[in-house]
Amino acid sequence: MAGIVEHRTRGIQEATGDIVQSQAVSNIAKFLIRLLVDITLFTGFYYYLSFVLHSFPNTRPIAALLIRYVTDPIIGLLLGFVGYMPNLITILIIAAIARWMIKGVYLFFQSVEQGVIELKSFEDHWVWPTYNLIRGGIVLTAAVICFPYIPGSDSAAFQGLTILVGVMVSLGSNSVISNVLAGLFVLYKRSMNVGDRIRVGDHYGDVMQIRLMETYLRSVKNELISIPNATLLSSEVINYSSKIDGKGLLLHTTVGIGYEEPRKKVEAMLIEAARRTKGLKKSPEPFVLVTGLLDFATNYQINAFTTRGSSLPLLLSELHKNITDVFNENGVQIMTPNYETDTPDLKISEVDWDEPLAHEAAAEAAAQKA
Repeated sequence: MAGIVEHRTRGIQEATGDIVQSQAVSNIAKFLIRLLVDITLFTGFYYYLSFVLHSFPNTRPIAALLIRYVTDPIIGLLLGFVGYMPNLITILIIAAIARWMIKGVYLFFQSVEQGVIELKSFEDHWVWPTYNLIRGGIVLTAAVICFPYIPGSDSAAFQGLTILVGVMVSLGSNSVISNVLAGLFVLYKRSMNVGDRIRVGDHYGDVMQIRLMETYLRSVKNELISIPNATLLSSEVINYSSKIDGKGLLLHTTVGIGYEEPRKKVEAMLIEAARRTKGLKKSPEPFVLVTGLLDFATNYQINAFTTRGSSLPLLLSELHKNITDVFNENGVQIMTPNYETDTPDLKISEVDWDEPLAHEAAAEAAAQKA
């Protein structure tokens, strides 16, 4: 018998491509066969013993007890099952109606997704979350309707157990419910869509999936970030992919320049650095804001529009490189945060690092000065 089971299950394993392991299937089949054999042997031995004891007048009371202990409960169960048949049929009808309704709702939302049925102001990413909500409502309604037809539902013990389970679930699922409700708000308030690049607190990345419990982001470092929806709802969300007025996002950075440098010169260099940065728009033109007059420097902020919201870190890096190059070309020093006084030599690079021997020339120049 065991060999036959293993032979049959090996065919299942080959057909499913190792998805179903033959050993696991064979173990389950062996267990079921052994259970059926044990029950059959026990039942045959039990009634055989009862028949033998019933054959002798002195042991007939014992046979009657054995038969009563087993046969009467079995007959009671069979009679109870027969009496329960109307309720069982009612539950099956309710389940069938619920299943048909779920199938109809599924076909409806499938048609909406394929564009056969058009719903105004209905976002594409709402289709399957809405289907899941309606399906859950149908299942819950069917369970409530079926509850009175469950055996023992009117008993005090069953009702007490139901109340206990409800209290335990309510006490242990506060965070779950809050995340689910927050997930509904996140899905339907249109603050972001799958594929948008967003920032939530210290997390920055692309929205991969929005679920009822949590939202998955893929960071620019290709990290998978899971954010609970309750946290997402209570935090500020910056969406870099949303289009507001068509101008794009305003990329900006700040540099501190000494008061000895003319303001117009600094502004012209910053605008030139922005123009050299690929990905920043030429129209509207970049502009400069003076954001602070400090003890030793003036803070200048260069602002430029871009429509490449998904490439902000790269664009900002290129802008910083171009600012450094333009300021070095014009002999202007960028002040450091802890600036106190000028050094005898300019704090700029005069070496062309694109040349093959640039590093060696810089090292020799530094050695000569030393």
